[in-house]
Amino acid sequence: MKVLIVNTSERTGGAAVAAGRLVEALNNNAVKATMLVRDKQTDEITVVGLPHRWLRRWHFLWERLVIYVRMHFNYSRVFEIDLANSGCDITRLREFREADVIHLHWINQGMLSLGGIRKILKSGKPVVWTMHDLWPATALCHYARGCRRYMAHCQQCPLLPGRGSDHDLSTVVWRRKQNMLSAGSIYFVACSRWLEGEAKKSALLHGQHITSIPNPINTRIYHPQDQAEARRQTGLPTEGRIILFVSQKVTDERKGISYFVEAIRKLVEQHPELQADTRIAILGSHADDVAAQLPLTTHSLGYLSDERQIVAVYNAADVFVTPSLEDNLPNTIMESLACGVPCVGFRVGGIPEMIDHLKNGYVAEFRNASDLAKGIGWVLTEADRNALRGEALRKVTLNYSQSSVSLRYSELYQEALATKHFML
Repeated sequence: MKVLIVNTSERTGGAAVAAGRLVEALNNNAVKATMLVRDKQTDEITVVGLPHRWLRRWHFLWERLVIYVRMHFNYSRVFEIDLANSGCDITRLREFREADVIHLHWINQGMLSLGGIRKILKSGKPVVWTMHDLWPATALCHYARGCRRYMAHCQQCPLLPGRGSDHDLSTVVWRRKQNMLSAGSIYFVACSRWLEGEAKKSALLHGQHITSIPNPINTRIYHPQDQAEARRQTGLPTEGRIILFVSQKVTDERKGISYFVEAIRKLVEQHPELQADTRIAILGSHADDVAAQLPLTTHSLGYLSDERQIVAVYNAADVFVTPSLEDNLPNTIMESLACGVPCVGFRVGGIPEMIDHLKNGYVAEFRNASDLAKGIGWVLTEADRNALRGEALRKVTLNYSQSSVSLRYSELYQEALATKHFML
């Protein structure tokens, strides 16, 4: 069986990381997988980049220009929505013709258009689409932010300026997506049970096959290491406790940095004894922008692309804190658990599926900085560290290993192929 996995980027973003890990997992478990991307960033032979760089750039710029105009020339939200009004035709590529199954992942920002997806469906090849966020189930947005219009019909989108018309951009794109889906069925896969539940509520996906399969992780790369050695590798203090925060962009409001700052302040108030020997490590861009707000000595590690260094950062930590306000199945939690590091996060999205409360970490009440602080304090001062570590590793082995995830996808591919053959 040959599977073509399609994603906008090879390495940038959580979806790219997850898609790349799935390619590796499938190839390691007897399924031939190739990844097709708009932005090829390495020499990896299992990854193919789209041809015609100028055309790829045009698709991206045209979509952004249309959004910019629709936003009344306000740049602040240009990247919060996607229209898929322009994209590449991949059905002409050799990799597409040779594939038995087409597996879409995050295909926005000029990778595929809705018309292009419709053409893929009309080719007759089985199509699987892994949802890394809610965009396939809504008209425009990747995260609904409390909006529930997609359960009936997207219109008067809160992200659009001057909404009031029943024929605004969200309505137009909703109808285009309906037209796209009329060309054939898709096997939608959510990375978490939470997202599966949200997708099943979408009127747009009514009647479509929807299930959930988590992302895989390579435990030969992400695994426990000696903490003292990890700290030496990363330049972090070898003594004391370290609280870790990770985000591609630290100041992204959705990642909850304001709650992290407030929680650390409350932690110091509740446990003043921690101030002497507890440090914070922040991994991600714009880390310096928040370091001064924290009452503990903070080490800004910046953005790292070297996977070995990233693994060392996790292993240097005593607890990983992820106060995301809306998230699917964060790679960061999976990476931390695979390194045997307990996690603390809010009860939102797929996070409670990953963090087992008081077993491999602490699940705090949503948007409750006091409870977040309580969880951090519990991990650092009360919990049995070895027990937390063991439960973290057990969670990953049972749920996120390459073999378990690739097996579930293989079964889904076989089901999709069998259904197509039956229909023919």
